[in-house]
Amino acid sequence: MTFRWISLALISMLVGAALPFAGVAHAAQPQVPVLWDAKERLPKPDLSALPRLRFLTTTDFPPFNFLDGAGRLSGFHIDLARAICAELDVAEKCQIQALPWNELDGALQKGEGEAIIAGIAATAESRTKYAFSRSYLQFPARFIMPKTKAFTEPILDKLRSKRVGVIAGSAHEKMLRDYFGTVQVVRFDKPEELYADLKAGKIDAAFGDGMRFAFWLGGSDAAGCCRFAGGPYLAPEYLGSGMAIATRIGDPALAAAFDYALQEISIKGTFAEFYLRYFPVSFF
Repeated sequence: MTFRWISLALISMLVGAALPFAGVAHAAQPQVPVLWDAKERLPKPDLSALPRLRFLTTTDFPPFNFLDGAGRLSGFHIDLARAICAELDVAEKCQIQALPWNELDGALQKGEGEAIIAGIAATAESRTKYAFSRSYLQFPARFIMPKTKAFTEPILDKLRSKRVGVIAGSAHEKMLRDYFGTVQVVRFDKPEELYADLKAGKIDAAFGDGMRFAFWLGGSDAAGCCRFAGGPYLAPEYLGSGMAIATRIGDPALAAAFDYALQEISIKGTFAEFYLRYFPVSFF
């Protein structure tokens, strides 16, 4: 499982503040996600004995990893990896290598790299093979609606009997049925069909992956028709725990070093800079 073409503990989260489900009014503007507690001070690791720090990634996962117009490896993950190396004082030892997706694990296990930063999901199964950093980016579920009709929180009662589109068989469909059971669920096989019906007014709202919705909202196809409504909703039991950096299972100390660097990057505002650069329409 990867994030490629990613209990009643449903959490609506905005910049460092967890909002109760269907509770406090949603902020007027989407925000940069903050997943780190600034009060928790992680110890700075000493990586002076590390010969080199090689991140393994791919070139086919924009905006996370891709080749720019000049053929240079670029993207959110590339900038993040370089910032991690800077925080750990190993910039001169830092390398980033792109490989086909199916070669990443073999390269890591053979010692041809120290970490994978490419969207490997931290699951019970994958944790038997890798040690992971903490999550640095999560993917909330979101509603989108026509701008003139978009709801704000609390949204649950407002959605009663509304026709809400969702991709058939997806985790988002199950989440929609479990937590917004009063809506009329309209199932779609393809995102393009869902978007077309939303624009045409055949459904009142769509529910799905916030990041994908953000790209659609910012694109020409949406033509400024719609916006986010309510949320965002983080539900790991449906949507997973988010993106993390993978190291070999026997190298948890390096994963912990990444935690320190990721927290510093968040506190200093560097993460926010990267997030806004690559996700101009925030999905939080």
